[in-house]
Amino acid sequence: MRRFGTVLAFAAFGVYWGAWGVLVPDVKEQVDATVGELGIALLAIGVAALPAMLATGRLVDRVGARAMPAALVLFGLAALLPGLAGSIPQLALALVLVGATSGALDVVINVAASGLEASDGRRLMQVAHAAFSAGFLVAALSVGFARAAGAEPVAVLAGTSGLLMVTALLNRGHSPARPTAAGPRRLRFSRRLLLLGALCGVAFVVESGLENWSALFLETELDASPVIGGLGPGLFAAAMVAGRMLGHWLEAVVGDRPLLVGGALTAGGGLALAAIAPTVPVALVGFTLGGAGISVAAPTLFGAAGRGAPAAERGSAVASVTTISYLGFLSGPPLMGVVSGAVDLRGGMAMLALVALLLAAATASFAGSALPLRRLQHPSRE
Repeated sequence: MRRFGTVLAFAAFGVYWGAWGVLVPDVKEQVDATVGELGIALLAIGVAALPAMLATGRLVDRVGARAMPAALVLFGLAALLPGLAGSIPQLALALVLVGATSGALDVVINVAASGLEASDGRRLMQVAHAAFSAGFLVAALSVGFARAAGAEPVAVLAGTSGLLMVTALLNRGHSPARPTAAGPRRLRFSRRLLLLGALCGVAFVVESGLENWSALFLETELDASPVIGGLGPGLFAAAMVAGRMLGHWLEAVVGDRPLLVGGALTAGGGLALAAIAPTVPVALVGFTLGGAGISVAAPTLFGAAGRGAPAAERGSAVASVTTISYLGFLSGPPLMGVVSGAVDLRGGMAMLALVALLLAAATASFAGSALPLRRLQHPSRE
């Protein structure tokens, strides 16, 4: 039941962000914001998430994954607020709360998944992150139809809030943290965690850049219609689900490091294909390969951070890696914009391909201690 509740929490988390991405144009109109004003308001999400992630890691070290219901409820309450905003300042304040509670929940659910892996010896992280991507994809498609039918943002967000509350009820059985000797609680930025966070940050540059720019690439470089352009992020999200489900099986067969190297090489090849694609179908194949390849990075690296830390420090370890990697997620879209502005969108896509290949090379060269070349072992032997 704990495994099911944890996977459902990832799915509900993805549902919110899939719905939110589709609702942004309506929320912009609701508060009468310009593009620049909306961009500043959206920045509040990332600004608030980072310190919340750090603080939550320390908290989870004390209370364990039993913090999950509270984190889900708080995020569920904050999730409704952007739909109630009537001005730009109100929206910015709402997004601060969304960012803080989202960052906290992000850490808690990853710690919970990592703890379950460590306790029963069965991997869960790939499946959990696949559930996030599946929730994101289903919500994006469903909310698109709901918008076309005239649904208001507050109604859609109320639905996501309700789902989060129900999910909280199903996550009340997690174990508390194990009692440990008293000592200072602090974040862990060891060489190993810094390396894992840096690798995941590089992966997130690729993931967020492709997620945010694939539709524009199709419409600008290949003259695709808006409907066809939407297939870019749509196929990307579907490939993330499939890649993580396949990765769940592959990591037990080949081990973490080969999985991450192979995934990064696949992503690099797919994005290189997209960068030179002469037609829309070829570009879509490239985006699909890119999504499938990069999909395994975050669950592999988050899982390694948690499994490699003592139980009493698992929260801080996961929070450290999550926070470092989140910087890559925030920098991906603007970096793609800078390169594309200086060259063109094909050049920007080629840049993402090179970043993916850099991830493969760095993992193969420097991640020996952080990601040992081994398959899953029973926890008692790890």
